[in-house]
Amino acid sequence: MSPRSLPGRRTVLHGSLAASAALALPAAAGSAPAFARSGRPEARWGVQTGDVTHDSGLVWVRSDRPARMIVETSATESFRRPRSWHGPLLGPGTDFTGTTRLRGLPAGEQIHYRVRLADPDDPRRSGEPVTGTFRTVSARRREGVRFVWSGDLAGQGWGIDPGFGGYRIFEAMARTDPDFFLFSGDTVYADGPLPATAALPDGGVWRNITTEEKSKVAETLAEFRGNFRYNLLDEHFRRFNARVPSIVQWDDHEVRNNWYPGQRIADTDGRYTEKSVDVLAARARRAFGEYFPMSTPRPGEREGRVHRVLRQGPLLDVFVLDMRTYRNANSPGDQTVDPQGILGREQLEWLERELARSRAVWKVIAADMPLGLIVSDTGEGARHVEAVAQGDPGAPLGRELQIAELLRFIKHRRITGTVWLTADVHHTSAQHYQPARAAFDDFEPFWEFVSGPLNAGAFPASALDGTFGPERVFVKAPDTANVSPAGGHQYFGEVDIDGGSGELTVRLREQDGTVLYTKRLRPGLVGQ
Repeated sequence: MSPRSLPGRRTVLHGSLAASAALALPAAAGSAPAFARSGRPEARWGVQTGDVTHDSGLVWVRSDRPARMIVETSATESFRRPRSWHGPLLGPGTDFTGTTRLRGLPAGEQIHYRVRLADPDDPRRSGEPVTGTFRTVSARRREGVRFVWSGDLAGQGWGIDPGFGGYRIFEAMARTDPDFFLFSGDTVYADGPLPATAALPDGGVWRNITTEEKSKVAETLAEFRGNFRYNLLDEHFRRFNARVPSIVQWDDHEVRNNWYPGQRIADTDGRYTEKSVDVLAARARRAFGEYFPMSTPRPGEREGRVHRVLRQGPLLDVFVLDMRTYRNANSPGDQTVDPQGILGREQLEWLERELARSRAVWKVIAADMPLGLIVSDTGEGARHVEAVAQGDPGAPLGRELQIAELLRFIKHRRITGTVWLTADVHHTSAQHYQPARAAFDDFEPFWEFVSGPLNAGAFPASALDGTFGPERVFVKAPDTANVSPAGGHQYFGEVDIDGGSGELTVRLREQDGTVLYTKRLRPGLVGQ
């Protein structure tokens, strides 16, 4: 493991964090509760941090009624000589959620924080503080970087089953002592209602916690909000959020399976009364921004922007892609000209510019969909391409043209240390892309690692498209579709960058933390 000059999170006493995460939650059988008109505000959904830098971080909370958000930070759990931050007034306009940016923090330090919710009419009346901790990005290379990634939470009808242990995979991720969690999309399944029970192959029964908002597909803003709130009913998830900052991106299920801008839902799909996907996406994006602590667009940037770069010290930059908002319509993917592609021209130019500017040893490209794995969209009655690869192993076509342009740019600008991480396909694998095997060969070799789901149905491995010469050197996936979390095949990945050698080690792990596959990459090398 990477050395740490300060105690890691594993040395932090867990009592206060466990107590924070175990706060009594609203009854889960119905919709969000009526907000109390007496008593003190409570933060029953825990706390989160996100988009942490060397001197800043975002702290999130949700109140059970109107309240003023107040954050205190300290170098120790005793909160001696705390520093106070007055956050926003939480109200119905944001579903009583709020985020406060902490600035001027010391680099590479463990930050203890607590959030207090005060009555806006009487600041002396405040609820019990909820505590958390995170570590700011170190400016010193020798301390190394470690993080975990995965995606696809609570899909295909598999929600929170207390008898199974809930989202217990988050406990295994926490045990790796990560600096942050890269949440690689499908953070909710807004299009996936949860039944009360589901039969298991062994004769057992999966029993979901259910809520009103999870009883149908999400269409209204309140229903999208309820989908994000649902996951916070799980104590493992809340406890993890209080200990590990997140870098979050979205994919399709935050809105609807395989969506793209401008799409119209067929009149024959009786689940939806709202037929405009753009309307649904706007509501989903608003709820997504309310329920995760993520950086807001800078002046001049597009409203609702998800793509961004998070600089994690001398060793690592994380480039968060949005492969959903700017894409063209799903199609067979056989176009010989495709300037819009899956990223859109604006985002592609941003990515190329930021990659060229990066001085980090490693450049992790966080993609919400894989490159060479074939992901099809058959929902509209024809075989359309949902991701990049379109099944023809020859020269690039369709969205592959844009990826070819990007790979060529990386080669000719001599950008080293690019590694692609993704989730989406509900299994885990490692692919090495090699121009000697490819129909398109104007690029340098690189690796792509896949991991997920977190608590969703697992699926057989996707077929490979040979255009960019992928070789699957490891895969673990079920033989049948939609295997429940009780049947295994739940995965996350770990990346550990050593501060001394600069080597990057990827470990693909199972639900309990067991290491399935390890790959060590040396810095500055091409074709490894």
